[in-house]
Amino acid sequence: MTPDGRAALESAWRERFGDEVGTEETHGGLAVDVPPGRWTDALTFARDDLACGFFDWLTGVDELEDGFAVVAHVYSLERRHHLLVRTRVPRDEPVLPTATTVYRGAAWHERETFEMFGVAFEGHPHLVPLLLPDGFEGHPLRKDFVLAARVAKPWPGAKEPGDSGHGAPSRRRVRPPGIPDTGPWADAAERAARPAARPARPPERDPDA
Repeated sequence: MTPDGRAALESAWRERFGDEVGTEETHGGLAVDVPPGRWTDALTFARDDLACGFFDWLTGVDELEDGFAVVAHVYSLERRHHLLVRTRVPRDEPVLPTATTVYRGAAWHERETFEMFGVAFEGHPHLVPLLLPDGFEGHPLRKDFVLAARVAKPWPGAKEPGDSGHGAPSRRRVRPPGIPDTGPWADAAERAARPAARPARPPERDPDA
């Protein structure tokens, strides 16, 4: 996208939404931040007024105490410009109107975002689990989700001095990411990190016996 094209897009957003939106230059396009109450209005504007008829993807981002960002990437085949439309919902009430009323292709992506982040999309025609097995509890892409695999066995992602059997002894064992400092998950991770006891060596045989 040329600088003139980006400036024209920014001007169009400002003219339509005023101070309700914020814009940011991205690689090859423009990102637009809108309040959640204008989410579907912004997507409709991108589709109808800016010729972004191609829906590419939608996903979430866990921003911890700032809530969850929801991002949609759309593209204009006619004018060849990219747009990231972004909004943010609070962590204690992550609810957003569905984008399927504007882009039907968003249905699959909203189901995945609901499953992985717990963001609910009001008005979605079939907001049910997509990838995880029945009975799965929690939302795996939230940053506070405990990764059980890192509890079940030692985490190989970091080596402390002395872990390989050479060099100075380890000062402090690194806790795997995603494991809380206290509680049953922490205790299980500590047990898994302990080195296994070596079996006793059999006594050597006397060759002259």
